[in-house]
Amino acid sequence: MSVDDVVENEKTIALTEARIIEKLQMLRDAQIAYQATHGEYAGNWKDLEKFIEEGKIWLIQRKESTTLLEYGKEEITVKIDTLGSVNVMDSLFNERKYPNFNLQNLHIVPGSGGKQFEFFADKIERSQRQIGVFEIRDPDPINPKRRANNKEKALRVGSRTDSSTAGNWE
Repeated sequence: MSVDDVVENEKTIALTEARIIEKLQMLRDAQIAYQATHGEYAGNWKDLEKFIEEGKIWLIQRKESTTLLEYGKEEITVKIDTLGSVNVMDSLFNERKYPNFNLQNLHIVPGSGGKQFEFFADKIERSQRQIGVFEIRDPDPINPKRRANNKEKALRVGSRTDSSTAGNWE
């Protein structure tokens, strides 16, 4: 392999990983919106895709007012108003933000020849409370450095063991 081939291969890997990261960010946004609406993360691709296609996000306005009481304390009044709702598709995946968005291919890893992201969602116990977790990861990384150690470093978002929505590229 020549130096040019190595450089070209690294460019291809970087471009493919950038597309994978963009898709993982989309999936994270969808899971966060799903969780905010349903109180738990989507448990499978079908539920998540249906939510993106048909779901709504509520628009809420929060107003706080502070009143000084006679004895020097402050009283804070919080008023929460529901302004309406918007479709998930229009809000999170609109043409301006993602011009080439295709819901039918959302679960497909870019540059993989049709392989699906691994999808995991469950509840774990933390401090005697059940909390939702999710993880979506690339099952077969294009980058050889990410394949080492049982694919432990594969691009992923979320965590199976923590209530994290972070991606491991951040």
